[in-house]
Amino acid sequence: MSDGNVSSVKNFVIVGFPGLHSRYYGLVSALMFLVYVCILLGNGTFLLLFAREKRLRKPMYYILINLAVCDVLFSTTTLPKIISRYWFSDGYVSFTGCFVQMYFVHLFGLVNGLILAVMAFDRYVAVCNPLRYANIVKDSTILMLCVVAWMIPQSCVLMLVIRAYPLPYCAANTIIQCYCDHVAITKLACTDRTPYGFPAFVFVMVLLVTPLSFILFSYTSIIIAVLRISTNQERLKAFSTCSSQLIIIALYFLPRCFNYMYPYIGISFNPDIQILIIMLYSHLPPMINPLIYCLRAKEVREALFKTPPE
Repeated sequence: MSDGNVSSVKNFVIVGFPGLHSRYYGLVSALMFLVYVCILLGNGTFLLLFAREKRLRKPMYYILINLAVCDVLFSTTTLPKIISRYWFSDGYVSFTGCFVQMYFVHLFGLVNGLILAVMAFDRYVAVCNPLRYANIVKDSTILMLCVVAWMIPQSCVLMLVIRAYPLPYCAANTIIQCYCDHVAITKLACTDRTPYGFPAFVFVMVLLVTPLSFILFSYTSIIIAVLRISTNQERLKAFSTCSSQLIIIALYFLPRCFNYMYPYIGISFNPDIQILIIMLYSHLPPMINPLIYCLRAKEVREALFKTPPE
């Protein structure tokens, strides 16, 4: 840390896809803008429905509201700058602004995973302890768990930023990524990255694997409980209560785990493919999650199309 005061970089430049030809900049920026609009419209519609319809004031929908808010904030943190980079050739981010973006990128990403763990808890109780569901999963319980999910990552992410900010950045300032994240920024430091990169990797894996482990435990227990149900119709009904959550969880965790682990299992990608994978798992779920809510949740469909509740 002694070299931390010799940084000569005043700003960073978001490169995005390094191999993308300039003739495709307009197309890529238009596509990203469309994705951003879809995220805002889909999640915004769900938020408006929740605010308007009292029938949605239930624990599961409190969880989905937190997920929708997190998705909107993450996309708003990451997409406007890369859209501006390709649409207006404006990829510059101030030195401090880049670290602020880093903080929010990792915060919202980790909060998302913890909210999914809360969702798994809700489904676990609903399927494995249905008679006690109303006593265990109260509005106050879910709201408290969601607040905890927002609070836990903050100090950890702040420590990542505090450790990365004073490093000596005295050479290249081009970030080969679509937004400022810890790996992309610390690679530019004029010092050995290992003391900073490895603890960051361990930290991310702990906060990623811990909720994932609980989710796997919850849904394994759910599957075992469902298989013990005597009739096929009841089994299908039980599975249907969890199917949308399983889709959302798979979209979030599977690509992330692959992205973190593939360098350690002998697989390599060129930077464009790697960035494409990151952009897909970062922004595809926020775009399609509202569709999953609406298609799978009967009460949301009724609220959306103004169908009177049965």
